[in-house]
Amino acid sequence: MAAQDYNQLLRSPQFQELVRQRSKFAWTLSIAMLVIYFGFILLVAFAKPLLATKVGDGVTSLGIILGLSVILSAFVLTGIYVQRANSRFDELTRHLTREIM
Repeated sequence: MAAQDYNQLLRSPQFQELVRQRSKFAWTLSIAMLVIYFGFILLVAFAKPLLATKVGDGVTSLGIILGLSVILSAFVLTGIYVQRANSRFDELTRHLTREIM
């Protein structure tokens, strides 16, 4: 890509909108994951008796279930990002590519 094309792309309102939307969405999901993760860590640090509570027939504890939930939430949030990237962000990229080329 020539320098002129590159500068044209950077100045494009559509490109700036794409970057803004993608960054906002990524930060939102990152903050959600940090809240989930650090919330779990704070529970481990300050609510050990709560996490030691047996669930069901006493086979497993609440801490194990919440720990697995933290791991699953990472997969879910990643899936949400991939779905958005494959639909909305790719659509904006294709539209931008057609305009620039």
